[in-house]
Amino acid sequence: MEKRQLGQSGLEVTAVGLGCWVMGGWMWGGADDEESISAIRKAVELGVNFIDTAPVYGHGHSEELVGQALEGLRDQVVLATKCGLVWPPREGRSHFVGPDGVPIYHNLEPDSIMQECEDSLRRLRTDVIDVYQCHWPDPGSELADAMEALVKLREQGKIRAIGVSNFRVDQMTAVMEHGRLDSDQPQYNMLDRSIEAEILPYCRENNVGIIAYSPLSRGLLTGKVTMDRQFAEGDHRAGIKWFQPANRKRVLEFLEKVRPIAEGHGATLAQLAANWVIRQDGVTTAICGARRPEQVEENVKAGEFKLSDSELAKIRTLRDELGEPE
Repeated sequence: MEKRQLGQSGLEVTAVGLGCWVMGGWMWGGADDEESISAIRKAVELGVNFIDTAPVYGHGHSEELVGQALEGLRDQVVLATKCGLVWPPREGRSHFVGPDGVPIYHNLEPDSIMQECEDSLRRLRTDVIDVYQCHWPDPGSELADAMEALVKLREQGKIRAIGVSNFRVDQMTAVMEHGRLDSDQPQYNMLDRSIEAEILPYCRENNVGIIAYSPLSRGLLTGKVTMDRQFAEGDHRAGIKWFQPANRKRVLEFLEKVRPIAEGHGATLAQLAANWVIRQDGVTTAICGARRPEQVEENVKAGEFKLSDSELAKIRTLRDELGEPE
């Protein structure tokens, strides 16, 4: 599979990566651990070298599964995880309540970052994290202090590259005043193109790698989320606008219009959606989530063809005609 340089980190990552959010069972209505482990190992077997997780995905569960799955395979992957979302209560910190009722607190204070890193190293069964990312901005912490802690971890050899996720341009600028920023992880797909206004151009200009998450729009762009689909308790997709019946119907109609392009490449709609993301200028890799090995096999094929300029333009025109969710 095609590999690309991740910003200025010196790391090479595959154009299609594996996202392990769903494997934590958190906000997705549950997952089977054995299938998750098999999916991770299948990804490595098929040449995927970028694996992304986070402590908050199942309160450490996703990281533990990744660590277990990568026993004996660690040297074959670029392993990414995150910090900044913690569940031990912290008085006065901003927080939100997860689907299991557990409050999740924002915390990018240096002592928290250092402790989170140690916890992630233990769960992942490794002595170094390749890409360590601030999961979300924390309004209660100074970015300069957070970056100082991250640089210290890099100097200690516990992490190799520093990244952020869900940061605005001004926040990335503030981070880079105190050290090298290697990557940004924003949401990006055919339905959500908001990063094209500022974030994508900024990262291109500053050689910050883009790790695009949700390239399949949480499965909606696969065409498999049909009008009769019901979401299990705890599945966060039930509350997302695009998944509401009227909007979902419009998305399915849009997918039927782009289906001939996919078929022209012998590809599925999911593969088309992921390929569209990795063909955008400035995108380094797209992390595709999976629950089972067969889903990994389908995702990997998204990197095996190349959409033409005219096809990319056609998809963009059809997407513009779709409009925004009501």
